[in-house]
Amino acid sequence: MNLADDDYTLFGLPQQFALDRADLDARRRDLQARVHPDRFASEGAAAQRLAMQWAVRVNEAWQRLKDPLSRGAYLCELRGVAINAERNTAMPAAFLMQQMAWREALDEADGQTAVETLDTAVAADEAAMFAKLAALLDEDQDTPAAAVQVRALMFVARFRQDLARRLDALDAAR
Repeated sequence: MNLADDDYTLFGLPQQFALDRADLDARRRDLQARVHPDRFASEGAAAQRLAMQWAVRVNEAWQRLKDPLSRGAYLCELRGVAINAERNTAMPAAFLMQQMAWREALDEADGQTAVETLDTAVAADEAAMFAKLAALLDEDQDTPAAAVQVRALMFVARFRQDLARRLDALDAAR
């Protein structure tokens, strides 16, 4: 194993968006068992520090690969297309219109049922967007379009957080 390997190489996986979560988790457990610092207790402090670096590296890679949004962004970066979400906020007009409609619906939502209904609709759109991202990365190999899709999904994730905060506030008001 090499600390500089990409996450997919580290886990022995092909560089693709579609992953089997159970397989990923099993590979993590196997890697963590192999690099756990306690296994190197008798080899001294230097070996334990290296094992700790490996344990952290495996955990960071697992965190990135298990989350579909992080995984999509990571794959784009690996394929040479930076996400640049902080600087590149250009989105297709249809997506921007959808965002505005969702924001208006949230502003007009007058109770928990309305917010939950909106959240369900947004979750369905998000699932469709993830399916499109998978196709762009794994089938079409269109990384620039995938990067746009990742940025759009980042907007959706933030909006879903706003929905969750609104639902929490409604729950607290009860």
